[in-house]
Amino acid sequence: MTVSLAHDQQTSTAALPIGMFDSGMGGLTVLHECLVQLPGEHFAYVGDTARFPYGEKSREQLELYSRQITAFLEAVPCKLIVVACYSATSAALPALQREFRTPIIGVVMPGARAAVATSRYRKIGVLATEATVASGAYPRAIEGLDSGAEVIQQACPGLVDFIEAGDVASQALADAVSGFTEPLKARRPDVVIMGCTHYPLIRPMLQRFLGRDVTLINPAAEIAREVEAALVRQELERPGDVMGSYRFYTTGDVDRFRETGARFLQMPLTRVRALPLERLGGLVAP
Repeated sequence: MTVSLAHDQQTSTAALPIGMFDSGMGGLTVLHECLVQLPGEHFAYVGDTARFPYGEKSREQLELYSRQITAFLEAVPCKLIVVACYSATSAALPALQREFRTPIIGVVMPGARAAVATSRYRKIGVLATEATVASGAYPRAIEGLDSGAEVIQQACPGLVDFIEAGDVASQALADAVSGFTEPLKARRPDVVIMGCTHYPLIRPMLQRFLGRDVTLINPAAEIAREVEAALVRQELERPGDVMGSYRFYTTGDVDRFRETGARFLQMPLTRVRALPLERLGGLVAP
C-alpha cells in the first residue's frame, strides 16, 4: 500500500510542468531548446518584463525578484525550475536552492562546461550583462572545471535593450556589437560564451565581428540536456508519448509579450496570462 502510494505520488509529480523564468524574452531561447529536446514535457514560463532589464539591477534586487518568481512557480506547482537568466543565476541561484524544495537549475554551469570542453587553447571569452560580469560567476565556474584556463569577460551594457525591442539588424546595434567585441577579440580567445539568453538572437552578427576562428557557445542546448538529465536522475520524466503544452505569465504587457515572444520562441504564444507585481510581492515581501 505504501509502495503504491509513493508510486502514485511520483507519477503525479512527473506530470507537472517544468518552470522557467527570465527578465523578459531572452529565456525563450532556452525554452525553445527544451521544447525541441523534451517534446513530451509541459512548461510554465514567467517573463518579468515589468522589471526588465535584470543586467543593471543590484544583487539584492535580483535575489528578491528571483525569490518572488520561484515562489510563484513552486505554487503553480512545478516539478523543476530553470533560472533562464544569467544575471539572476549569478546573483541568486545558491539562495534559491537553499530556500525552496523544488529542484532548481541555473544557466551558468552548462555553458562553462561546454566552453571548457570546446576550447583548444584554454582562452575563453564571455560576453554578458554587467550584473553577470560583476558577479564573477563564469570565472568561478570555469576555474572549477579547468584551473589553468584564462577567462576574459566583456560586459555589454544596453545590448539586451536592442534585442528585447526586436532590433537584431540595425546599424546602431552593429556599432554597439563592434564596440563590445573589439576589446575581447584583441585578447584572442578561441571560444566565446554568449552569456545572456538574448545574445543567440544576434549570433550571426557576433560571429562576424569576432571572426570565423572563434567558436561561439550557446548554452541553451546544454541547459536542455541538463534538464533532461535531472528528470531522468529523479525519475520525473512525464509518462506517455503525447506532446506537452506550454503557458506563459508576464508582469508586463500581455499583447506585447505574445507578439514579441513568438519571434524569440519561433512558435506561437497562445496562453499568456498577466502576473501582477503585487501578487509576487505578496509571496515574498521586499
